[in-house]
Amino acid sequence: MEKFVIKGPCRVKGVVNISGSKNAALPILASTLLFDKTVEIKNLPKVKDIETMVNLLRSLGSNISFSKDRRKVKIDNSKLTKTFASYSLVKKMRAGILVLGPLVSKYGSAIVSMPGGCQIGVRPINYHLQALKKLRMNFKIKKGYVYAKAKKLKGSIIKFPKISVGATENLIMASILADGKTILKNCAIEPEIKDLINFLKSSGAKIKWIGKRSLEIFGVRSLNSTSYSVMGDRIEAGTFCVASALTEGNLKIYGFNPEFISAEINLLKKIGAKIKTRPNQIQINGPKKIKNLNLLVTKEYPGFSTDLQAQFMVLLCKAKGKSIIKENIFENRYLHCAELRRLGANILIKNRKAIIYGGSNFEGAELMSSDLRASVALVLAAITSKGESTIHRIYHLARGYENLEKKLKKIGVNIKKTG
Repeated sequence: MEKFVIKGPCRVKGVVNISGSKNAALPILASTLLFDKTVEIKNLPKVKDIETMVNLLRSLGSNISFSKDRRKVKIDNSKLTKTFASYSLVKKMRAGILVLGPLVSKYGSAIVSMPGGCQIGVRPINYHLQALKKLRMNFKIKKGYVYAKAKKLKGSIIKFPKISVGATENLIMASILADGKTILKNCAIEPEIKDLINFLKSSGAKIKWIGKRSLEIFGVRSLNSTSYSVMGDRIEAGTFCVASALTEGNLKIYGFNPEFISAEINLLKKIGAKIKTRPNQIQINGPKKIKNLNLLVTKEYPGFSTDLQAQFMVLLCKAKGKSIIKENIFENRYLHCAELRRLGANILIKNRKAIIYGGSNFEGAELMSSDLRASVALVLAAITSKGESTIHRIYHLARGYENLEKKLKKIGVNIKKTG
């Protein structure tokens, strides 16, 4: 099994080009099931989750062709006949459930496996199912599959009981071809959701914001052919920002909108980083001494992203003084703490709070990845550790970070992949 061997400490310096957003591309790919005409999607990241979604679409009958560099794809669903999304594909990622809404909306039925993905919390799909039921979808759950049917989805007024990115995406897609008007309240407003909306609007969908977290959607009969470029990955960009802050580095990061990580940029400034932003780029210089944060709380966007919590924890392990992180999104997202302790971190977990006693001097060790973001946090920790670290189970990283080894080598990290 492949692993990373990293020799530290390293100081990062240079230029990083950010890949397309995995979390934006996945729902956009799922939404192509709504189309009869050919769709072109550009700036796709070359990561495992995209490959899994493409394989899922192909299993349903999608005709898919890639450009030579595999960053652009053309999808033709005009001859799609299947509506069965198997466990063997959906188990590999949470986003597999996103085919449910489009399939039922377009074809009137679907059998979709319950989803898999990272082991960081329960993440139930009941918000998806109960909201789709209000659009007159009937369903039952049997042997790990959702069996769904609808003669024709009908517009409705739906308020999500809790903000959910996946449920918001599924309901947006389901409502596009539904009869009449749908109003969605208490929606997630992540940039990736707005990217999905912009993609659908480019093909003729009638959808608009009518409040900070409310959407109005008028169903249309069909969608037009379109070509669309996926937004840059704000989580990858935030990860490299942490790498620069952590190592007294100097990075220029291109290919994403810095406004999408405003909360994280403000915190990086608080710990001492010097940051300059321009459209589509950011320059960050890490501080000589990292300052602590009294309290960092993960929240729904536009708050601090849970997907950057593990990376910031590494940063705070190096800060002077005590810091506290409160994880409000997922109940099981401190799996990386045990591995950070192996390097020398002093972290105490109390329910959803992590108390970090800074000033740790990391020494290289054998480490085990547990999920996508925890894995990259261990990479960051190894970069700033004295000596050699080996990170096992790096297949988690392949799900969401394109060419990570190559990008890190380019900015001065002593890293190699073995196994």
